[in-house]
Amino acid sequence: MQGTDGSTRSKAGPPRCCYLFLVFQSDRLHEESVRFSLTDLDRIAIGRGKSRSTRSVDRGLRIDVGDSWMSSSHLRLTRVLGRWVVEDDGSKNGTFVNGAPVQRAVLKDGDAIEAGHTFFLYRHEVPADAAEPKDKSSADSRADGLTTLSPMLDGQFTALAQLARSEVSVLIQGETGTGKEVVARAVHSLSRRSGPFVAINCGAIPEALVESELFGVRKGAFSGATQDRTGLIQSAEGGTLFLDEIGDLPLSSQAKFLRVLQEGQVTPVGSTRPIDVDVRVCAATHRALDRLLGQSFREDLFARIGGFTLELPALRERREDFGLLLAKLIARIAPGSLEKVSFRRKAARALFSYRWPLNIRELEKCLETALVLARGEPIDLAHLPKPLRAARLRGRGESPDPIAKRETLLALLGEHRGNLSAIARELGKDRVQIRRWLRHHRLDPASFRKR
Repeated sequence: MQGTDGSTRSKAGPPRCCYLFLVFQSDRLHEESVRFSLTDLDRIAIGRGKSRSTRSVDRGLRIDVGDSWMSSSHLRLTRVLGRWVVEDDGSKNGTFVNGAPVQRAVLKDGDAIEAGHTFFLYRHEVPADAAEPKDKSSADSRADGLTTLSPMLDGQFTALAQLARSEVSVLIQGETGTGKEVVARAVHSLSRRSGPFVAINCGAIPEALVESELFGVRKGAFSGATQDRTGLIQSAEGGTLFLDEIGDLPLSSQAKFLRVLQEGQVTPVGSTRPIDVDVRVCAATHRALDRLLGQSFREDLFARIGGFTLELPALRERREDFGLLLAKLIARIAPGSLEKVSFRRKAARALFSYRWPLNIRELEKCLETALVLARGEPIDLAHLPKPLRAARLRGRGESPDPIAKRETLLALLGEHRGNLSAIARELGKDRVQIRRWLRHHRLDPASFRKR
């Protein structure tokens, strides 16, 4: 069904809208990321301005970016028969889609658009929460860890923020490295509970020690227990208990932990007297707990910890948040240096196109290393880990579209001034293959050496 605002709506579920995201500027990382709804638009013009600004005119939008590498009129996006088409507007440095230069291209969901040092992302008909604003910037922050421009994640973070001051337990599911503990800390911060945030990795505690670590020990409970010891659950009194990888909690301990949730009491090992505890529980796992029910995970415990369940997507599935996360990580790694850090174009393109199999944690480690190697200079491709450089090379020059391949070769000939060895290294090909492609497309490298 077509909505009155131009969005599409299924018979069941929220409307589906198209969005354009200004994700980041590689030489101005402190500039906020922005989400633009395309619902009421038919055209967008993007170009260089003195500073970041937007203005609307009759179902059109003009976006100015303070990017000296852009042309004043750099590119246009136009709605054609329900699809969005990007066209280069005679720019000096070209327009790229997914790393390849284009003159005109029909956009697909998830396409990355590059103009100058600015990276955009196009999303086609993604579910949108009607309660969220159509346009939004990363400055619209709820709490550190609950900021997003993703229309799909927005609604979940909004609900989580509303529940933060309640006693509702929270279960966060997602791949390793997606920031589950960061979200749990944000919930604790918003809860305003006076006690501490205590994080426990259930998979890191030896099974024989799980109960003594969680519930505490009374003197004489077993050989070596020479004094009373408070358990981790009690240490979170008045605060938040974060159980990471709860799917690894042994079955024998799950029943005792269930009592903590049901009765608000914990019984130390070697004691017969329960102790009252006041803790808010957040749990996390990378495993699908619903598939473990009745096997290695108790159904009644699952029901207790899943008061609200958040599905945290992998980094590759929330690329609209890449600039936001990039800025937050750099600010954490090197406080006070965000406005000084920049990336060269190739390095920025490699970062944005990489799939990040280990998610935000992998990105953080990558940035830590790159910042040290760059020594205050712009971060270049050589400062990035080998997997990023290798992935970038595999992605260049392999397009089955002959026009796109010719445009890629033209761009590389100009960039390297006809140096075939440099082009071969960048594409990961032999010089013979490069020469074959150039002959096929009738391109003379000598003509580029004179420029």
